[in-house]
Amino acid sequence: MTTTPIHRLLPLLERCRLRNEATVLATVLQTAGSTYAKPGEHMLIAPSGEYAGLLSGGCLEGDLRERAVGVRTTGLATIVSYDMRSSDDQLFGLGSGCEGAMDILLTRVGPQENWEPLGSLARAYRAELPAVTAFVTESDDPSVPLGWHALEMPAASPMLANGQELAPWSIALRAAMRAATTVTRRQASATWFQHEQPRLRALLVPLQLPPRLLVAGAGPDTRPVVELAAFLAWRVSVVDHRAAYADPARFALGAEVIELRPEELASRMQLDRFDAAVIMSHHLDADRTYLAALAGTRVPYIGLLGPPSRRARLLRDIGSAADLLATRLRAPVGLDLGGRAPESIALAIIAEIHAALAERDARPYARDLDAP
Repeated sequence: MTTTPIHRLLPLLERCRLRNEATVLATVLQTAGSTYAKPGEHMLIAPSGEYAGLLSGGCLEGDLRERAVGVRTTGLATIVSYDMRSSDDQLFGLGSGCEGAMDILLTRVGPQENWEPLGSLARAYRAELPAVTAFVTESDDPSVPLGWHALEMPAASPMLANGQELAPWSIALRAAMRAATTVTRRQASATWFQHEQPRLRALLVPLQLPPRLLVAGAGPDTRPVVELAAFLAWRVSVVDHRAAYADPARFALGAEVIELRPEELASRMQLDRFDAAVIMSHHLDADRTYLAALAGTRVPYIGLLGPPSRRARLLRDIGSAADLLATRLRAPVGLDLGGRAPESIALAIIAEIHAALAERDARPYARDLDAP
């Protein structure tokens, strides 16, 4: 994915809303070379200079805060371009050394804009509904200026466009945005839309919804797994048949904790909504039942805690259902990071899930300092 998780912007937005202070939303439009952020990523800037989200490793944020002052005052959007690919990086006097270039759109989000599009995006995020925002970067239509935005959520109608229903010429835009909402959350990325008469160009930015993780088993070593997933703002559900373990007070705030028998998993949980599941109850019969239930689902990542011998026994026990797990089961679960503490094992598990959902192989970026 290449879009900033909206949850990182919301606490700052809510503080500014309570003070009725307009914020400025910075959106990366396009990049070249090596850059920290990619198209579609956001940063929110408050009047105090406080900001949420990162578009660089701290190289550009100070300059963006200064430029945000005029946008906040006038309400007029602007595009700021940075090119730091020169060898001595003297351009703009930023000294970033990032060796990249990017164009960033600055737009006001405040009382005058009814806090859009962030207000609606926040509601969509909390409800886990797909949404796509279009940010206009070029336009021949004076009624659609630079920074004009439209928001598309299939669950809502009509489409929001700066608080108004879109004009008839926008049918093509709406079709493109609706198509973008059907892309799976792991494949979502910013794309461009172009219309010729009148000429209009817009960046379509999908809302990044959080991955959903199911943890089957609520023993002591489950807690750091849930803590790390919660830190990443994943939506976590924990199930266990033991009442003493299935206690929400033992887990990170926001985690869903459910007491149920393993044989109830398929009937009480909508398993296909999960992006990943980890079986770690340390109870052989329970794990066997969990594994058999998950085998018949579309969950793309299924992890099983325990040594290869335990995996072989469980797969043998579930019979032909084991064939359905051939490409999805990770057992033993986790990357080989070293360490035997529960926290180290949790890091290995979450790291492997993160890589799998991003469709990465989790290799080092560079193995040899002399390599290009």
